[in-house]
Amino acid sequence: MNPNIKVMIVDDHDMVRVGLRTYISLEPGLEVVGEASNGQSAFDQLKEDSLTSLPDVILMDLTMPVLDGIGATKLICDEFPQIKVIMLTSFLEEAKVLEAVESGAISYMLKTVSSDQLIHAIQSAYRGMPVMNAEVSQALTRGIRQRSELPEQEGLTAREREVLLLIAEGKSNKDISEELFISIKTVKTHVSNLLMKCELDDRTQLAIFAHRKGWV
Repeated sequence: MNPNIKVMIVDDHDMVRVGLRTYISLEPGLEVVGEASNGQSAFDQLKEDSLTSLPDVILMDLTMPVLDGIGATKLICDEFPQIKVIMLTSFLEEAKVLEAVESGAISYMLKTVSSDQLIHAIQSAYRGMPVMNAEVSQALTRGIRQRSELPEQEGLTAREREVLLLIAEGKSNKDISEELFISIKTVKTHVSNLLMKCELDDRTQLAIFAHRKGWV
């Protein structure tokens, strides 16, 4: 008799976790062994061995407070390479799909998938097989192409580029903090680093700089 595939659900919405748990519990051969409302909590549970057993597959939301899905996936895949992570989100952005795959996610799925498609993805992940529909695959391809077309961006980190693009969109530090799920203090640090690296004096100049470079 084959052992059950053990699944952990990580999502900051209670109702989403309830729905996923219900779907999975009805499927023979699958078992929910843990839940968490953010990436940090999920990682802490795995490290503390507070679960009845380590999951084989984690369903990971993308945008969550404290630690988002991409950050959590990086930590988990580095510390527990045997665990397969499926990014399950409502967002289909080229950059996010690419980041998720680079962080170690085996599959990237939208929350609009059917329960049968989700079960298939879990079973496939357990066997080490990625599952992405045509829409996600195309987004991944576009993300890779866009990155290859970008010029060297003044030695900026990926996070600094994200902050710069949001500044260019006119976002405040508070807006950026909420969108990237980082503290305002961290945003201010990134802004200071951007000003230093780009040799500029204020965020208005940063916005103009990004537009002139053609990054926006």
